Amino acid sequence: MENHAEKPMTFFRFEDLRVYHKALDYVEWVHANTALFPANELQTLTIKFVNAAQAIALQIAEGSSRNKTQFIYYLKMAKSSIRECVVYTAIGEGLKYMSEADIDHSRGQLMELTKMIGALIGSLQRANHGDGYDDK
Repeated sequence: MENHAEKPMTFFRFEDLRVYHKALDYVEWVHANTALFPANELQTLTIKFVNAAQAIALQIAEGSSRNKTQFIYYLKMAKSSIRECVVYTAIGEGLKYMSEADIDHSRGQLMELTKMIGALIGSLQRANHGDGYDDK
């Protein structure tokens, strides 16, 4: 008999990852906060910040469909996008487009995403070495 209390697995594996949902939350936050930036920053800062935030979730999604070694590569690319967001946060701070609370929130979310991705990479690396198979 089927247990209906359990949440069914989704068709797309990445949708089951907490880090993916955390990345989506950050994208929504960046959209909301960059909407408050001056209109003249639309092409130079706003779009680039939003694209970098979106790239975090996109890299996680794309990598999840690959083998473990490739997934690790995509997760490292997601960490690169996180670093981009750190820089855009610093730029927003320097231009006084973001409050101190917004800066702290952005940096806190980015640090948490970095830790979560690092833990996922570690788990994948341990799994790669533990199964006697290295798919480089």
